[in-house]
Amino acid sequence: MFEYKSVLKELTDGNSIYADIFVEKREYTRIHFESSRFEKIEKGIDRGVGLRTISPWKTFFGSTNSLDLEHLMEIAKKLKSYLKNNDSRTEIKDLSVFTPGYSFKINVDPSDIGLNKKVEMVKKVEDMARAYDKRIKQVRVIYIDTNQKVNIYSSEGTSAIDERKQVLLNMTVIGEDKGELQTSYESIGGFYGFDFFTDDRLESFVGKVVKRLTGLFEAKEAPMGLKTVVLSSEAGGTMIHEAIGHGLEADLAMEGLSCYKGMMGEKIASELIDIVDDKTLPYMRGTYACDDEGVKSERTILVEKGVLKNYLFDRFHAMKYGKPSTGNGRRESYRFKPIPRMSNTLILPGKDDPQKIIASVDDGVYVLKMGGGQVDTVRGDFVFEISEGYLIEHGKISDMIKNATIMGNGPKILKEIDMVGNDLGFGIGTCGKDGQGVPVSDGQPTLRIPEIVIGGKNI
Repeated sequence: MFEYKSVLKELTDGNSIYADIFVEKREYTRIHFESSRFEKIEKGIDRGVGLRTISPWKTFFGSTNSLDLEHLMEIAKKLKSYLKNNDSRTEIKDLSVFTPGYSFKINVDPSDIGLNKKVEMVKKVEDMARAYDKRIKQVRVIYIDTNQKVNIYSSEGTSAIDERKQVLLNMTVIGEDKGELQTSYESIGGFYGFDFFTDDRLESFVGKVVKRLTGLFEAKEAPMGLKTVVLSSEAGGTMIHEAIGHGLEADLAMEGLSCYKGMMGEKIASELIDIVDDKTLPYMRGTYACDDEGVKSERTILVEKGVLKNYLFDRFHAMKYGKPSTGNGRRESYRFKPIPRMSNTLILPGKDDPQKIIASVDDGVYVLKMGGGQVDTVRGDFVFEISEGYLIEHGKISDMIKNATIMGNGPKILKEIDMVGNDLGFGIGTCGKDGQGVPVSDGQPTLRIPEIVIGGKNI
């Protein structure tokens, strides 16, 4: 058994108010197939320990890939040296073990599947894409599966154990037609077993990516100016994640780096808008039973009928501001300290029929997939690419557009949304912040924005 008592005792000497030990073992497979050849095939194990102690209000953190007690004690003593002296001593008791578990099951563990079968699937996906259209010049397919086991020991007297499994498949296709190059990209996956990758799902996945690519060759240049925009539920919540979600993370919201600072209890959105961050959703990419600080997962209500109800807290900011942690202390691995991060963040469905939302628009843009972009969390301003969008003319979806962007201000847009669909769709990704990435899902129903700036060319 891991010898936690002596390490925790060393970390809590001095004026430390909290300390923890994060032990991780991660088994993974990564296959990178590009231009009809395997660029990289990796299968490995990464394990290590992260040590942290907190004094008001600083974090001292160290990590190592060694589980040797003597080495861990050396790191703990080094971290302790940064603490101020304090006559009181924290008594380290036997920890109560917390193993939350999941309400859903993994049918086929990816670790039970041979590497050859995974390689065959990746090659099959590439072959399917090339068979669709001769204009496709390059295909990149990346498959990743991970099995992460974590043990968290805290000075508060708890020990949490969690095991998280992830599969991810993403594909980028590049095509050329009459000298014009276009790119299409998509990802699928989540907290699933290998049986997630059925033939039907793979065919649908490849078909969607290639259809988007070929459509761009015939697409019109995007209009430019103020337009009514309908965000499809298939758009996946990217705008919500970037333009709103990050601004509700406590390190930004409580430290003056968010446009939502000091607005708890105030109306920040239309009464039609309810936003939650839910770590408990079955099979989602951002799901976990407890966070990386050993706090049990929960469904956190962020916005209710337009009113800001909460921020996303880790332990550090929860203690600093006298709030309970919402279970959003996350880290990429044992090499990083935990910080407030989203998990599965979504706008809840409303009451409007998505088809009626589209029919209500005389002249606008229908966004089926969002691309990358930039956000200023202090002001709330954002700009995003539209990876797949269409014109709406007289209540009907018409021509596909290309080279389009969408620009606006998060707080302003939240207040102006006037129709919310009764559907719900999710997108997946790896969210980057402070140099570390974590798996997330973003969701939304179909949404209507009465007026927002579309960047493109006049048509």
